[in-house]
Amino acid sequence: MEDLRFEHSVRTRAGGTRQSAIVGVVASGNLEVLVERVLPDAECAIEIKTAAVGFGEVWTAVIGDFVERYSPGGLRFSINDGGARPDTVSLRLAQAVRLITENGQ
Repeated sequence: MEDLRFEHSVRTRAGGTRQSAIVGVVASGNLEVLVERVLPDAECAIEIKTAAVGFGEVWTAVIGDFVERYSPGGLRFSINDGGARPDTVSLRLAQAVRLITENGQ
């Protein structure tokens, strides 16, 4: 098991009013993403727990691209990975941002 953590300064706060959201499911080839609105507006943190050891460079690239595209300010992401491919990681992160930026509980 490998634990990774990324912290980024971002341009803008993520929109919406939801305080948290969850997408995906921990399963072979998939992952679960919990996103919480708990950080200052100019910060973003992503914590990953994965059984696929040794893919830190891939995670760094995927997370960097995601942060650049979405500027998810104020959000902390907790990822439980079941060996997801990079395109699945990108999809789940985009789904999490979309869900938390909707207005609602």
